[in-house]
Amino acid sequence: MTMPADSKIAEPTESPAAPRIYAIGDVHGRLDLVLLAVEAISEHVGRAPFRVIFLGDYVDRGPESRGVIEFLMDLQQRWPVTCLKGNHEDLMIQAVTNPGDGRLRRWLVNGGDQTLRSYGVDEDGDLAAAIPRAHIRWMSGLPRTTGDEHRIYVHAGLMPGTPVHKQKDETFLWIRERFLQAKASEFEAHVVHGHTPVWQGKSDPAEPELLSHRTNLDTGAFATGVLSVGVFDAERPGGPVEVLKIRGSPYGTLIPDPPEAAEPEPEPARRRRFGWFGSRPSADAH
Repeated sequence: MTMPADSKIAEPTESPAAPRIYAIGDVHGRLDLVLLAVEAISEHVGRAPFRVIFLGDYVDRGPESRGVIEFLMDLQQRWPVTCLKGNHEDLMIQAVTNPGDGRLRRWLVNGGDQTLRSYGVDEDGDLAAAIPRAHIRWMSGLPRTTGDEHRIYVHAGLMPGTPVHKQKDETFLWIRERFLQAKASEFEAHVVHGHTPVWQGKSDPAEPELLSHRTNLDTGAFATGVLSVGVFDAERPGGPVEVLKIRGSPYGTLIPDPPEAAEPEPEPARRRRFGWFGSRPSADAH
C-alpha cells in the first residue's frame, strides 16, 4: 500500500527546532481513518518539523489490517514515523509463527478473524503462505516504547513505581488496571498510551482521557469511527496542546481485550529522573 497519488503530504524539514509530535491511538484495521489522519497531520503541521508516533494495535477487528500494515511500512520511508508494538501485533505474531497451544484460537476470537479476511484467507488456510514474512518481521521488530524529554509513549502503560528500563515487555503491551489506577507520583514522566478505550474512569470510548500524568488516546476507532491524534510540543511538558479527531463511520462493536498477563510484584526501586537522550539505553532498539 503506497501513499495515494493525490495526497498532499508535508515533507519533514531539516530544522532541529522543537518539533510537534503527533501521537495516534489504536487503529485496528481502519485504513480509512489512518489515511485521513495522515492528511490532517500534513495540513496541520505545514512546513514545520514534526514526528509521528503510532501507539500500536494496527491489526484485528477492523476490515483492512493488511492495508494498514502496508501503508505504515511505506509511510516510514517518507515521514519521521515511529510505530510502537501493541498487544494485538503480539497475538498475531504468536498465532502465525507458533499456532499451537491455543495461540491461534486466542488470536482469532480477539479479532484475528478479520485480519485473516484482509489477507484473503481463513483459519483453515495456509497462514504462513498468505501473510508475507515481511509483515511478521516488521511487527516483530517494532519498539515497545519511545519518548521525548517530557513524555513516555507506550501502547498499554507502565508498572507504577518502576523505572522504564526495568519494565517488562508484557507490561508495555498488556497492563491495564494497575496502571490506570496509579497516582501521578508513581511515574517518571507523562505517559501517552492507548490500549483501553473504555474503563471505569473513561465511560465514553470515543473521547480521549486527558489527565495531568497520562494521556489515553484509544478512542475505539474500529467501532466508534473516531481516531484520536494528540498533538504535543516537544519543549512543553504534560499532555497534548491539541487533539485532532479523525471521524469516519462506526464499524462493529467494542470487544474487551483478553485479561492482561499476570506479573510478579516489582522489586522496590529508587526513583530517579531520567533523560531520554542521555543516561538510559534507547528503548527504540529493535
